[in-house]
Amino acid sequence: VQLQAYGGGLVQAGESLRLSCAAAGHDVSRLFMGWFRQAPGKEREFVAGISRSGSWTEYGDSVKGRFTISRNKANNAVSLLVDSLEFEDTAVYYCAAKYGILTAPVGITADDYSFWGQGTLVTVSS
Repeated sequence: VQLQAYGGGLVQAGESLRLSCAAAGHDVSRLFMGWFRQAPGKEREFVAGISRSGSWTEYGDSVKGRFTISRNKANNAVSLLVDSLEFEDTAVYYCAAKYGILTAPVGITADDYSFWGQGTLVTVSS
């Protein structure tokens, strides 16, 4: 599964962005999807994940209440709305995916995912 993440950019603190992740040639509804990020000099961090149905979501502690993951059926993609951006949110954001049964839990670690996109850079200026 080839994942394409896009939507990153340079923004000021307090602004918002919408990141998207598409899976070329694959039905995204069959995949569990997640977002991770990695800032310079830091380990990859779980940001958000969503179940196949979209009814179950998980978020990393540092983004709870500010980020929202959702499924975009019309575009066969998964979106991550990032609100109230902070300087500390500066990172490369990666989308990830895995196949799983409908009732499987949302993965919150990198090992839970099988496929990775190339990443999109979000830079927040203070």
